[in-house]
Amino acid sequence: MAPARMHSPAVTPDLPGQPAAEAAASAGNWRAQEMLLMREVMKHIGKSLAPDLVLREMLHLCSELLGLNRGRILLADNLEAIMELPPGSSLQVTSASIRYAYGLTQPECERGRFRRGEGITGRVLATGQLIIVHDIDHEPTFLCRTVPRDDLPPGPVSFIAMPVRVGLSTVGVLACHRIRHRFRSLADDLSILGILATLIGQLLELRFTVEQRTRSLEAQNMALTQALEASPARYGIVGTAPALLRSIAELEQVAATKATVLLLGESGTGKEMFARALHLASSRRDQPFIKVNCAAIPETLFESELFGYEKGAFTGAIGARAGLFEQADRGTIFLDEIGELPLSMQTKLLRTLQEGTLVRLGGKRELRIDVRLVAATNRDLAHEVALGAFREDLYYRLNVIPIQLPALRERSTDIHALAIHFLNRFNQENQRNVNLSSSALHRLQAHSWPGNIRELANLIERMVLLGDKAVLEAVDIERFLPRASPAEALRARAIENDRLPRSPATGSYTVRPYLPAGSHALSDLQEALRQQAGNRSRAAQALGLTLRQFNYRMLKLDGKPAPTQSHS
Repeated sequence: MAPARMHSPAVTPDLPGQPAAEAAASAGNWRAQEMLLMREVMKHIGKSLAPDLVLREMLHLCSELLGLNRGRILLADNLEAIMELPPGSSLQVTSASIRYAYGLTQPECERGRFRRGEGITGRVLATGQLIIVHDIDHEPTFLCRTVPRDDLPPGPVSFIAMPVRVGLSTVGVLACHRIRHRFRSLADDLSILGILATLIGQLLELRFTVEQRTRSLEAQNMALTQALEASPARYGIVGTAPALLRSIAELEQVAATKATVLLLGESGTGKEMFARALHLASSRRDQPFIKVNCAAIPETLFESELFGYEKGAFTGAIGARAGLFEQADRGTIFLDEIGELPLSMQTKLLRTLQEGTLVRLGGKRELRIDVRLVAATNRDLAHEVALGAFREDLYYRLNVIPIQLPALRERSTDIHALAIHFLNRFNQENQRNVNLSSSALHRLQAHSWPGNIRELANLIERMVLLGDKAVLEAVDIERFLPRASPAEALRARAIENDRLPRSPATGSYTVRPYLPAGSHALSDLQEALRQQAGNRSRAAQALGLTLRQFNYRMLKLDGKPAPTQSHS
C-alpha cells in the first residue's frame, strides 16, 4: 500500500522511459500548454474579478490542457468569519464544501462536503499542507465520497489536494484527479497547481476587500443621501407635497399682517410648527413666542394663567404675576386646542382680542397689550357653535384666516423625507447609527398614520432606540408598527390595570367618549343626580360624562348649573 504523503520539492517525475529528444519536445509542448493556461486565466481576471467566472474557467483549462481532471475548489463554510479577521490573526476551519468544479455533476458537488480532518480533503484543511495520493485504491483514508470509485476510469487513479490560503489561514482546498500514463512530470503539475492555489487565495481576498469597501461606500452614500433628503425646508417644515406647500403659501401671505390665524387639522399634523413658522415669517420674529395648550390647564386656573393676577387675588398669591398674554406682548401667542377653552373664559378672551386690553385676576387696572393670536384645534368649531359648546362671536373672531393643515395620509410622498429627518435627529440625540432600507421606507409609506406626524416621529424614535441592526428592512419594522388603534389599545391597557372608572350603580367599566351636547335629556341628568344623592361627580360618572360635560348639559337644558352637594 502506498500511503498518502506530503509533497517536497524533490518529487521525481513519474515518466516512463522515453528518448531524450522526444522528452524534450514533450516538455516544450507542456510549457506551451501551461503558458496558454496562465494567459487565459489572466485574461479572464482582467475582464472580471468575479471568482465564479474565473475559477470555473481555471478548472476547465486544467482539465483540457493539462489532464488534471474533475477539478474542484472547496472553501471553508465559515469563510466570511475568517476573511473578517484582522491582519495576523487566524481562525480554524470547521468544515468545507465544493463551491466551484469542472467535470462533476450537481449531485457529486453536493456530496463534496468534508469536516476538518475527515478524509484526504479534511486533512489538508487541518494541516494546511499538500497531500498526494498516487493510487486511491491503496489509500484507506480516501473516502471516494464525491465521485464513487465505479464512476472513475479503471486502473490507477491519482489524487492531488493543494491547500488554499489567505494570510495565515487555510480557507480551502484545490483538488483534482491526475492521469498518470502520460509524458508529463508530477513536479510540473504540482508547480502549476501551487501557482493556481495562490492565485485563488488572492482572488478571494481581493473579492472580499472590494465587497467590504463597496458596502462601506454604499452605507456612506445612503447616509449622505438621507442627510440631503432630511435638510429642512422653510421654517423647518419638511415636505414638498402640494397640499403642504399650499398651506405654507397661505401662511406666508398673511405673515406680515396682524390678522388672527386659525390652524385647522387633525391631531399630530404639526400645528405648533406652523404657528412658530408664522411667527418667524412675521415682523415679530425677534419678540416672544408663547405657546399655550388649553387642554392642559385646569379650568380653575385658566384666568390666572392667561391674564395673570394681582397680589392677594387668592390664597397663596403673595405677589403679582404677569399672565401669558402679557408675556407675549409685541409677540405671538399660540393657543393650541382652543376648543377646550371653558365658556366663561371664551367671553374674557373675546374682550381681550377686541379691545387689546386685559385685567389681571384681582385687579382693576386695564393693561394694553399688542399680541398676534394664532389658534389651533382639531375639532369642528362650526359644529361646536351649533351645539352651543363654543361662542359664535369668538368663533368668527378667530376664524379670520383659517389654514387647513393636511393629514399625513394626504401627503404620503413626504413620509420618506419625514422619516429620514426624524431618523437623523434621533440618531444624533441618542448616539446611534440606525438606517432604513428602501423596502422599510416603502412600508412606512403604506401605513395609514392615524396619529399623523407625531405618530411617525414616535415610531422612528422607537426604532432608533430598540433596533438591533444597522439597516432595518421592511420585515424588521413590522414589530414596531401598531396592530390596534390607539383607542383600542388604551382601553385594553386601562381595563388590564383596573384604571377605568366604574359605574357606582352597575360596577361595570364606564368609557367616556366624546358625545354631542344633546346626548342626554334633562330628565336623565336629573335622575342620575337624584340616584347619586346630588353628587355631581358620581352622576356624571354614571352617565359616562366628565363633570364639565355634565355641568354644561345641565346649564344648557335647565338654564342653571347643577346644584352643588357634598361629595362625602
